[in-house]
Amino acid sequence: MKKRRMEFIFIILLTAAVYIVFFSNYSSTLKWGAGLFYVLMIGISIYSLMLENRSAQHTLLWMYVLIFLPLIGYVFYLYSGQLYLKGYLFQTKRRNDRETWQRLMRSEEKPDLSFLQDHQQCFAKFASNVSYTPISTSTHASVLRNGNETFSEIKRRLREAKEYIHIEYYIFRSDRLGKEIIQILIEKARAGVEVFFIFDAAGSLSLSAKDIALMQESGIKVHPFSPLKYGFFNQKFNFRNHRKIVIIDGKIGFVGGLNVGIEYLGEDENFGHWRDTHMVLEGEAVYTLHTVFLLDWEYVSGEQVLDKYHEMREPIETEGLDGAVQVVASGPDTQQGIMSDFYYSLMSCATQSIWIATPYFVPDEAIRTALRVAAAKGVEVRIMVPETNDSFLTQYGSRSYFPELLRYGVEIYSYQKGFLHQKIIIIDGNLASIGTANMDMRSFHLNFEVNVFLFGCSAIRDLVAHYEDDMKDSIKIKPVEFYKRGWLLRTKESFARLFSGVL
Repeated sequence: MKKRRMEFIFIILLTAAVYIVFFSNYSSTLKWGAGLFYVLMIGISIYSLMLENRSAQHTLLWMYVLIFLPLIGYVFYLYSGQLYLKGYLFQTKRRNDRETWQRLMRSEEKPDLSFLQDHQQCFAKFASNVSYTPISTSTHASVLRNGNETFSEIKRRLREAKEYIHIEYYIFRSDRLGKEIIQILIEKARAGVEVFFIFDAAGSLSLSAKDIALMQESGIKVHPFSPLKYGFFNQKFNFRNHRKIVIIDGKIGFVGGLNVGIEYLGEDENFGHWRDTHMVLEGEAVYTLHTVFLLDWEYVSGEQVLDKYHEMREPIETEGLDGAVQVVASGPDTQQGIMSDFYYSLMSCATQSIWIATPYFVPDEAIRTALRVAAAKGVEVRIMVPETNDSFLTQYGSRSYFPELLRYGVEIYSYQKGFLHQKIIIIDGNLASIGTANMDMRSFHLNFEVNVFLFGCSAIRDLVAHYEDDMKDSIKIKPVEFYKRGWLLRTKESFARLFSGVL
């Protein structure tokens, strides 16, 4: 709060300095003094930026913004979250979460992963070394395709809850679907089931105050993530909780790409058919997913509840081995850019194929390098994106990356049947990622995300089959034709790419 007030004061002072220098009739001495103050403040910001040791191009870009856009450049720099991308926001949550994961992992036994194939071992070694979350060989994972299948299963499982329901969404709307789920939650709460509910304050703006009050009156504990009460002058505005998690009695966990709203059922005329993928987990990995939720709950509510559920944890009995599963959380509360590192490692371990489906394709340099190198080695690389996106910048920003990838033999497919929103990566047909993280800078650096990584699980066969079905509804982009696109399209792409750092 104190830091936010200081930033607000600095903006007022900078505004005053700009006014005095350019628009006032004050004395030359006062104008020089105001100008020196402005230069000093911008100099301090530039010095702080240099100390972060980012890439030279990134650092120089922000220097130019600060120097050549008086006041506006400083405001954009400050409230785009750049000043705190590495540091101060969420530092308490980041430290507490890290300490909690380290404590929990000390009690976990490392599983025997000798049954994994070489490329799976390659990725497992990386995942074990850089993540605090365990790899489980006692988890059953099932794929849920699109909204009707996903929400039918979620509602069925919610009605079966006996002890508690913990639910967290980026977007939760007060439309028909949202009200159906809210009604189930209210009925379960009145029946004595404990219900915790987290919604992202920005993503769930359409969740009505009336519905929130109804839930609270029925005994449901409801908390927004990163409230907007401080408006523009809260730098947390840029850092959104993009996770979608449902935990039921500690035994069932749901995670994936689907938020709660009728558009995710394909009932919105603007979007039409909504292609998405979700997942239901049973077994050990549910505990990891639940821990991600509980750490978020402790942050938004101030309650210390994790140890209570840790003590309630029951031994997992499994019949047969169905690969391995790892739940990985990313965001400002973890190591910066960890999901990008996971994606890079996943692609680097590929020996035969890399299949990607993502609605927002704004890859960083590491991801582009992994894709180019894989294609150059003869690995089949396919990227599937929607024909029409829900944002001008992401629509054309994504396309700006196509030429360099097409030149290396990467196959790019444009999904035609409505809006493609699933976020999946399939490696060699038996190693996969599914979750909430898009392949863009916002998911890599700004949003709170959670993904599930699958090693040789039978669920991957469903992902492969669904991807092949989606290919039938897609058109392959032909390099020669794409290179001939007009100057207007090229201009839009180049303009949109300028904003890639916040897409």
